[in-house]
Amino acid sequence: MIEPANTNLSIRKQCELLSISRSSFYYEPKGESEMNLDLMRLIDKQFLETPFYGVRQMTWHLRNEDHLVNEKRIRRLMRLMGLDLPRDFSSTCD
Repeated sequence: MIEPANTNLSIRKQCELLSISRSSFYYEPKGESEMNLDLMRLIDKQFLETPFYGVRQMTWHLRNEDHLVNEKRIRRLMRLMGLDLPRDFSSTCD
């Protein structure tokens, strides 16, 4: 695709020909932080014991163990781990 060693075409020109930005060419994903990896281990351990825990209960459990977490982070990590449970959208009206 893009060859940095090419002397005939600069990286700028190669990116322009392929219609991608140079920042996309140089982008390197960071991955998960060490804290998130530790949280994922704790979530996995607790999920094996209580597989019916959803995001709210998992957040509550981790907060009781003195971890500073919020629901958004736990939801994102559980979704990343493939632990998102099916939601019950039962109708409350007859």
